[in-house]
Amino acid sequence: MIVRRFLDWFFRSRETGAITIAQWPNLILWVVIVAALLLWIWPSAGRASVALTIVVKGGLMIWGADEIIRGVNPWRRCLGAAVVVYELFTLVP
Repeated sequence: MIVRRFLDWFFRSRETGAITIAQWPNLILWVVIVAALLLWIWPSAGRASVALTIVVKGGLMIWGADEIIRGVNPWRRCLGAAVVVYELFTLVP
């Protein structure tokens, strides 16, 4: 009963009341997806690769911060925090 109540609290959207684990990507995440696909298709060592990498990493940081601030439930906020922490760790060589 306690676990069920916790899971309900953790995954239930505060906006709609529905269980929300994943959502349709917002504009920032679409930009990240397109940039990551371009980086995957066109893995050069030039300026384009650096620019796409910055767009992917920066976009994920912005998306994660947005989820931390405006996530519809604690799961989405934790997901955003995990992405931000991961991206910060991958920035440091």
